[in-house]
Amino acid sequence: MRVEIWSDIACPWCYVGKARFEKALAAFPHRDEVEVVHRSFELDPGRAKGDVQPVITMLTRKYGMSEAQAQAGEDNLGAQAAAEGLAYRTRDRDHGNTFDMHRLLHFAKEHGRQDQLIQLLYRANFAEERSLFTEGDERLVELAAEAGLDAGAARAVLADPDAYADEVRADEREAAQLGATGVPFFVLDRKYGVSGAQPAEVFTQALTEAWGERSPLRLVGQGDSDACGPDGCAVPQHG
Repeated sequence: MRVEIWSDIACPWCYVGKARFEKALAAFPHRDEVEVVHRSFELDPGRAKGDVQPVITMLTRKYGMSEAQAQAGEDNLGAQAAAEGLAYRTRDRDHGNTFDMHRLLHFAKEHGRQDQLIQLLYRANFAEERSLFTEGDERLVELAAEAGLDAGAARAVLADPDAYADEVRADEREAAQLGATGVPFFVLDRKYGVSGAQPAEVFTQALTEAWGERSPLRLVGQGDSDACGPDGCAVPQHG
């Protein structure tokens, strides 16, 4: 079974939702048969690469809330993250463009290190003092290397603005086609969709139902047939 997760590194609920989903997946009896793929979704696709501002400032301008309301929201998110065992800095974080991070995640997927990289990006954005947005490509290269990727290859990806750009855009178009207007958005075997950072119990139910509804293989034309097996290949007999 495949689970696709549309998310953005700048999305705190994606950070929390990933932890809740993984809690459900860890207890799922068939967890070893579940493939998890991370898909791209930008919350702020129109933001220029060099346009970085404090999270509180972004929230007040984008949603028209007061600084006190924005900070209260961050404090609530910090409590939600802590309940999942996640570190979360509720003060002095910043916000910027995440397109290059998504390109790098597609590169990581090709090398089987996507989940490792996205977790490091989340940690860097939500838990660490160093900014993920102001230190340039070398910060992303550092995290890619920590995830087990070749630093030189990661640097080359980031240096080429076209590398994996089409893959990111394709993910975003597909999210729109599936009706995703926000993230996190979880799609299980293209049959079930779960929107938002739901409690682990909701993910458990979705995994169980999606697994139970997998269609068994139906064989057509059973019986003797020309095929190869452990004992060799069937050889036509001519009379």
